[in-house]
Amino acid sequence: MAVDKDMAEIEYCTLKAVNRTYKYVSGKLKLYKIPITKIKVNFGLFKRFNGYRPFLYNQTIDACYFINHQKSNPVAKYFFDFIRGITNLNHSCPYNHDILVDRLSTEIVNHHLTKVLPYPDGDYMLETRWILNDIPSAVTQVYLSLS
Repeated sequence: MAVDKDMAEIEYCTLKAVNRTYKYVSGKLKLYKIPITKIKVNFGLFKRFNGYRPFLYNQTIDACYFINHQKSNPVAKYFFDFIRGITNLNHSCPYNHDILVDRLSTEIVNHHLTKVLPYPDGDYMLETRWILNDIPSAVTQVYLSLS
């Protein structure tokens, strides 16, 4: 969801099921006021217990700093590793282009949530809040179930 439509807008966010086993998510954040020289991302993980409640993580990171110093925040690195190979967020600021995530497969998500750092079964929500050039710009919520 775009918070400030003058700054950015989510052009698309799609879930595609190619067959029974291969599914993926793609998305594009269209930026209107470029260059983007400051990016802060707040991410929180929530688990469903009578509604979604905070679970383990709620952090705000300076994404421009993080891209060059990924060892400085292991939690952010864990979540960034989900999209590392399928996004154009792979360089430091400034950003003069739209932000893409192309084909985040359920296999990648399943591997990270069951093999890299196992999570207990349940329903989860990952919420991200994007603050671009000190302007709250977008909010994403990704829901998933582990069983």
